[in-house]
Amino acid sequence: MCKKKNRQEREMSCPNVPSFASMGALLFGLCVLSLSPEFAVGITRHYTFNVDYHNVTRLCHTRSILSVNGQFPGPPLVAREGDQVIVKVVNHVTNNVTIHWHGVRQLGSAWADGPAYVTQCPIQTGQTYTYNFTITGQRGTLLWHAHISWLRSTLYGPIIILPKRNESYPYEKPHKEIPIILGEWFNVDPEAVISQALQTGAGPNVSDAYTINGLPGPLYNCSSKDTYKLKVKPGKTYLLRLINAALNDELFFSIANHTLIVVETDAVYLKPFETDTLLIAPGQTLNVLLKTKPSFPNASFFMAASPYFTGSGSFDNSTVAGILEYNHPSHYSASKNLTLFKPTLPLFNATNFVANFTGKFRSLANAKFPANVPQTVDRKFFFTVGLGSNPCPQNTTCQGPNGSKFAASINNVSFALPSIALLQAHFFGKSNGVYTTDFPTQPLVQFNYTGTPPNNTHVSNGTRAVVLRFNTSVELVLQDTSILGAESHPLHLHGFNFFVVGQGFGNYDPNKDPAKFNLVDPVERNTAGVPAGGWLAFRFLSDNPGVWFMHCHLDVHTSWGLRMAWVVLDGPEPNQKLPPPPSDLPKC
Repeated sequence: MCKKKNRQEREMSCPNVPSFASMGALLFGLCVLSLSPEFAVGITRHYTFNVDYHNVTRLCHTRSILSVNGQFPGPPLVAREGDQVIVKVVNHVTNNVTIHWHGVRQLGSAWADGPAYVTQCPIQTGQTYTYNFTITGQRGTLLWHAHISWLRSTLYGPIIILPKRNESYPYEKPHKEIPIILGEWFNVDPEAVISQALQTGAGPNVSDAYTINGLPGPLYNCSSKDTYKLKVKPGKTYLLRLINAALNDELFFSIANHTLIVVETDAVYLKPFETDTLLIAPGQTLNVLLKTKPSFPNASFFMAASPYFTGSGSFDNSTVAGILEYNHPSHYSASKNLTLFKPTLPLFNATNFVANFTGKFRSLANAKFPANVPQTVDRKFFFTVGLGSNPCPQNTTCQGPNGSKFAASINNVSFALPSIALLQAHFFGKSNGVYTTDFPTQPLVQFNYTGTPPNNTHVSNGTRAVVLRFNTSVELVLQDTSILGAESHPLHLHGFNFFVVGQGFGNYDPNKDPAKFNLVDPVERNTAGVPAGGWLAFRFLSDNPGVWFMHCHLDVHTSWGLRMAWVVLDGPEPNQKLPPPPSDLPKC
């Protein structure tokens, strides 16, 4: 299937060969890997993403979902470090659509980042937009997903970045590579769910199931036939590319009677560590090595995921399971009555497990893959993150806290998306009336953030941004609040990776806590959980001009306003300036 005439044709064709269902073998990855080694320069890879309707049945409910190229989950985007990627997105549905390439640095290509009304107006019905970016200095697993309203509930897929030609992984070469994408299934249209919630001010209805590679598995009613099965051979090492594409839930994941070795997160190599159970937040990725048992175990094993939740609202407290099946040796009869082992997942509110797990992450930080942590800081910011409320409009009834409407904020600013894209307003010098640059660098009202919450929980509303000069080293402390319940918030920063230099419970102490910061080998990532009732500190360098969204990756909190934008100005050199927009940039 990959016997084309030359290398470029072979590489170009391979990623588009398999459907998601056959992707376990990662045929395209293997055919890419088997190509001749004499070319070290990146190539250009072309994709077409057709967004269309697609009938899918899960849990005995059939509904029309949005999907890419008729696949759910969507097709893998495969490239090597250094490749240019060109994706033509065609919108065949009535919804406005954008696609975000989550975790891709987008150096010099801010117009291709994808969040609606931040870097672009959405792609309207019957329109197309071509995303054009180069993958620079990254290798591993990321994901792509829609970035408007809640459309990413079904519009998502893996980004698989292979090392440069002739370069190997800094860990054992796996026998096979398998994407494991965790998702969230709603029996009804999620757009109706969030629309109703924003109207009434209540918390949205929760999902009906979690999924592994689109399948809910046997622990749900009317679902046993929709079970993901991973067939393995004894005595082999498999690379599982884990992605959490769920809308609103951090998830624990475990495979019964098997230990996993974590080697990479968010397309950054780690110092490997072993664990039986993982925690993965929406937007995060983990590459883990699975070493299978040395001989046929005469058993099968559940791989399962269940939610981590500490808030006060309702959540989907269910478990998705797939099955790890060992290939039968020829002398075994294929007996149906194999023992099926089930993993023990943590309790839904196991915050101590979470803190212990996240504390194990360390960058590889060697000569080849250094951790370039800013050692000095030009600008410090302190942001509270959490829930709040908006007053109920006159002559209406609201179902949020004490008859108000739920909201969420950063430094008590609930961010309102504009009606034209921030990046266009910035580039053309027309920010007046679109956004202001007075986002508070610290809370305007100080209080005991993780103690008894204040009586007034109302947020302010606005479209406010922070302006950074090019190449500013930034330290940001994110402080959770107990207002309407302390919760973990997986914060995602577009356009950058950041180094998590510290985290803790309670209120951040600027006098004592910095002494404990790790400035040697902190984990580098694009999405990190602010601990429930605690704080997280990270550093990054503003080396990428543009307008960059930062938001909670629990979509309900994003919809409520837990989001803001950083405006990074041009640098002095020609390659440090934001280029003009592409000619097909969608119009609002």
